[in-house]
Amino acid sequence: MADKKDARRGLGRGLAALMADIQTDGDLSASPTATPGGRLASLSPRRPDQMLPIEKLVPNPDQPRRDFTEPALSELVESIREKGIIQPLIVREVAQKPGMYEIVAGERRWRAAQRAQLHEVPVLVRSFTDSEVLEIAIVENIQRADLNAAEEAMAYRQLMDRFGHTQEKLAEALGKSRSHIANLLRLLTLPQPILGWLRDGSLTAGHARALINTPEPVDMARQVISRKLSVRDTERLAASAQSRPDRPKADAAAKFKTGPKDADTLALEADLAANIGMKVSIEHETGTEGGRITVHYGSLDQLETLCQMLSSGSGRSGF
Repeated sequence: MADKKDARRGLGRGLAALMADIQTDGDLSASPTATPGGRLASLSPRRPDQMLPIEKLVPNPDQPRRDFTEPALSELVESIREKGIIQPLIVREVAQKPGMYEIVAGERRWRAAQRAQLHEVPVLVRSFTDSEVLEIAIVENIQRADLNAAEEAMAYRQLMDRFGHTQEKLAEALGKSRSHIANLLRLLTLPQPILGWLRDGSLTAGHARALINTPEPVDMARQVISRKLSVRDTERLAASAQSRPDRPKADAAAKFKTGPKDADTLALEADLAANIGMKVSIEHETGTEGGRITVHYGSLDQLETLCQMLSSGSGRSGF
């Protein structure tokens, strides 16, 4: 319980404060990066704290991304041979091994430096907790240009679940729009086969978004891939599938009572709606004591609020 509580409390200095030390790998002299408050600034080389021998550095064992593609790494090796390491690595001291340093950000630069036969690398030494190191590793991965939509969505979900960040907080700190983050998170509701096709490039994020509300998303995704449909064609196909009569749904709906609701049900709907601030509909299943409650949300903000209520087990007045 203590560990979970610490993780949910997040970073004392805040995500935006850490962003100042995180930069992307590659040719850092030419590309912009997000800075606190969502602003963009061109990168300029920062003065390192010191130079450290290659062998004094160790990778982060909890680095969430282990895939270092050969073409990208080879390109970085050539860049380092030509220009050196422009942006220092971020490291922290290893408490159990004096004189050794764990890489917080910049493992690709460290690997490429070894292949370029450098003997030492520039570093910035910082004091980070384990929780902060993991958070920085996730954020650094988000900034990678080759990150696919499924990986990016999972990274946002990790930041929200492990550290309690909201979509608004992530958008501000990472320089992203809230709608961008919300749309990517919606992709995680798709079945795993579709997320797999998204990872390997068989589908784009646009294709995947069109499939979210379809009745048979996996079968439809196979059609999209085999027929090499465009995003616009996929949207048309999805709209057509959603508009077709759906017999199983009609049969399911028939199980519930229709017609005017009794006063007690209407009163209960009104009480729940007032409690959570959203429209609530209660339907009793014919011939049983069961039924269903439907909550209607009008925006992604309301959906997020509802999820927080359900997760915490309490609403505005004890819902």
